[in-house]
Amino acid sequence: MKRLLAITLGLIFCLLPAFAQQSTDSAKKPEKESKTKKEEKTEAQKAAETVVAPEQKNEPSKEKDDDKDKEEHFDMSEVAPVVTHHQITLNGAVLKYTATAGRLPLKRSDGKTEAEMFFVAYTLDGADAAKRPLTFAFNGGPGSATIWLHMGALGPRHVAMKPEGFMPPPPYHVEDNPHTLLDKSDLVFIDAMSTGFSRAANNEMAKKYMGLQGDIHAFGEFIRLYLTRNERWSSPLFLFGESYGTTRAAGLAGYLADRGIAFNGISLLSMAVTFQTLEFSKSNDEPYILLIPSFTMIAGYHHKLAADLAGDVTKARQMAEQWANTDYTQALAKGDSLTPDERAKVVADMSRFTGLSREVIDQANLRIDVDKFTHYLLLDQKLRVGRLDGRFTGSDPQGLLDTQSFDPTEAAIVPPYNSVFSNYVRTELGYKTDMPYHVFPDDENFERNWDWGSAATGYPDTATALRQALVKNPYLKVQVLEGYYDLATPYFAANYTIDHLDVGPQIRKNFSFSTYDAGHMVYLPLEGLKKMKADTSGFIDKSVGGN
Repeated sequence: MKRLLAITLGLIFCLLPAFAQQSTDSAKKPEKESKTKKEEKTEAQKAAETVVAPEQKNEPSKEKDDDKDKEEHFDMSEVAPVVTHHQITLNGAVLKYTATAGRLPLKRSDGKTEAEMFFVAYTLDGADAAKRPLTFAFNGGPGSATIWLHMGALGPRHVAMKPEGFMPPPPYHVEDNPHTLLDKSDLVFIDAMSTGFSRAANNEMAKKYMGLQGDIHAFGEFIRLYLTRNERWSSPLFLFGESYGTTRAAGLAGYLADRGIAFNGISLLSMAVTFQTLEFSKSNDEPYILLIPSFTMIAGYHHKLAADLAGDVTKARQMAEQWANTDYTQALAKGDSLTPDERAKVVADMSRFTGLSREVIDQANLRIDVDKFTHYLLLDQKLRVGRLDGRFTGSDPQGLLDTQSFDPTEAAIVPPYNSVFSNYVRTELGYKTDMPYHVFPDDENFERNWDWGSAATGYPDTATALRQALVKNPYLKVQVLEGYYDLATPYFAANYTIDHLDVGPQIRKNFSFSTYDAGHMVYLPLEGLKKMKADTSGFIDKSVGGN
């Protein structure tokens, strides 16, 4: 037996060098092939003048090894983007443009692709790229595709909705966007990791991008690579972020400033860059204070304000701002030391400004969060008010008292946008794939697992990064766009954040504000979309001019 074991061990040791050499050769071979493929794809991209119909390999493939059957692996082979040509009529003039849909790779330092990010770019035909503004646009979440800015606001085609922005009857359809930003700037819409058609190589790799810093690094690398491949380093550059996209935009401005990429302007729509103004807790009263004027506007919209305030909602909002900053702030600061008379006065005033009953306000200890307000404002009508847009209402699908959180806004806009884009990307843009387009990540725990950064730094914050970018680039302009009926990112919280950046009067001049009679997505009502186009066009002109 021992002799047999000795013979076996001897054979193994003799064969080890051969196995080692074979392993080395195998490891080198794919690297060489990968480099060849990369070169071929680069040439294909440069040569693409007509529609390219790539053979998409986006379906998750299972490892042959039985031990890895449960792990999804996405093919990271790079495929040339699809290029198509279109035209629309804008203000009586024909606008000819090129659309490019595809995915750009995110690579390690050794060249191995870890993930691919999906994008759709629109460039004006015949324009001088060196002088033509270029805007990178993205939505937020975290964990939302950029379908909203793309198909609702900035792109040359958009989802047809009712004039107020409410849901139309199906089937839904796409139409020319008369207020597209394409006449002022080329546009690149980017989907965050695990949304849209953006995928990491596997679930474990996706975790690298599921966090504040990882997300910023991914978008930063995408922007660097897009500028490089499309030779747009000399273009005036802009960022346009919505919601958590503003968190990302502010962080990107600071992150890329240290990497040689400076922007002319940043548009922050429905701003969320200082989360202390947004996150409710027993030790943080700021969000309760900053929500009051939005409560007033929504209560006025639904005819729930006190009679002496209902006649002039604008005046009521201004009074609510004043009250929230003074009497209400002082009352919350006193906490349990508030006297019964003082408490009764606050309850009465708050009822006037919010439309809620005194009983509800008292039971909530003077602190009404978004869920309570949206639930109780129209409780007598058995309706819930929208969180993203307080103009929207709807019945709780699980019952009046059983649903913990339901947003009628989201329920009204997801079906039309998802349906229209799924058809548009295949038929008009020619990007054909069997992959599902994830408006939101498929993982229901995505947001819960999001890495918000070190708890030692307090609440998540990218206002600091924005301030650093402004100080390092005194020509950088910032546009703040906000809706009065937005409860997710209240306008008063955005104003408070900008007022506390400590940038000084000279840089303060670089900010501009635009407010809308709309909610989180100020472009949903047609009047809001029209105004946003005018405001943003003027902002681009001012930013490029260096004034």
